[in-house]
Amino acid sequence: MSDVVVLQGGDVLVRECGALRRLTLNRPKALNALTLDMAVTMTQWLRAWAGDDAAGAVLIDGAGERGLCAGGDLRALYDAAKNSDPLPQTFWAAEYRLDVLIARYRKPVVVVMDGLTMGGGVGISAHAAHRVVTERSAIAMPEVSIGYFPDVGVSFLLARTPGLVGTHLALTGERIGAADAIYCGLADIHVPAARLAELSQRLSDCRNAGEVRARLDELATPAAAGKLADARQWIDACYAGNSVEGIIARLQSNPHKAAGTAAATLLTMSPTSLKITLRNIRAALLFAAVEDSFRQDYRISLACIAAHDFIEGIRAAIVDKDRRPVWRPDRLEGVTPEIVERHFRPVGAWELTFTD
Repeated sequence: MSDVVVLQGGDVLVRECGALRRLTLNRPKALNALTLDMAVTMTQWLRAWAGDDAAGAVLIDGAGERGLCAGGDLRALYDAAKNSDPLPQTFWAAEYRLDVLIARYRKPVVVVMDGLTMGGGVGISAHAAHRVVTERSAIAMPEVSIGYFPDVGVSFLLARTPGLVGTHLALTGERIGAADAIYCGLADIHVPAARLAELSQRLSDCRNAGEVRARLDELATPAAAGKLADARQWIDACYAGNSVEGIIARLQSNPHKAAGTAAATLLTMSPTSLKITLRNIRAALLFAAVEDSFRQDYRISLACIAAHDFIEGIRAAIVDKDRRPVWRPDRLEGVTPEIVERHFRPVGAWELTFTD
């Protein structure tokens, strides 16, 4: 049995257990929402461990039982935007670089997607080498509902799901469970929540991906059946093409009840967000590396924070909580090609770069 050593407390709890290094997002009352300081802290420890021969695998999880991470700290982004504070630009750069560091990490990274895993929580988990889900997992990218878009490089993954399932998830923000996450390539293995406490000790002497996977397999069980595979028939038929208007029309005319539900959902979303999200996921299919998606996401994010819908979406969802956002434009036909294009333009000195 390896002793657990606490290296740091606070919003990111840092521990070691034998060769295992562990980062726990530690804001359970805020559903472990990711802040700039947390992203910086995680990056610093990961970089230190990358060159440490004593460090083996890395385990990332969330405190409490409600979720790994519900996303970024939206209220902080809202307040910063209202005060012309550059926090959003700095936060996204730090967050995206952290996600890429996890994606390219030279040691095995295990992330536990237990409970709610959304937005930034997907960013720190779905790009990792070993992605664990449980029967409590609820994974989603619901950003279109707040006038934003699925960022954190997830379009690179969603563009490569079976058929057009990823397009459906990106536009509707639908939550999925363990089996569907594995089916979509956003997760790898299902472990019962009751056995998560065993992970630290079981991984304490692991040094390579094969050893890590073998230990995870010892805990694994089949996930309860999902629904996306059976929905492929109507999803693939409805989500083809590059027109949001066309997608909604096909959903509305499709006889499947779930298609009609999806159409109704899309009609509540930010029209601008729908169009930039569709363009982003179509472009991501052509990218050679995940870094390309992060660079494009950063451009889009900067455009969103400077525009109307993202701030309005946060206001309606978490500030005033009236759930009645007023989008501008408020209809799809009002979102011109010029409006969409401005989200994809190069941003000069602000272009996101990766140094390691």
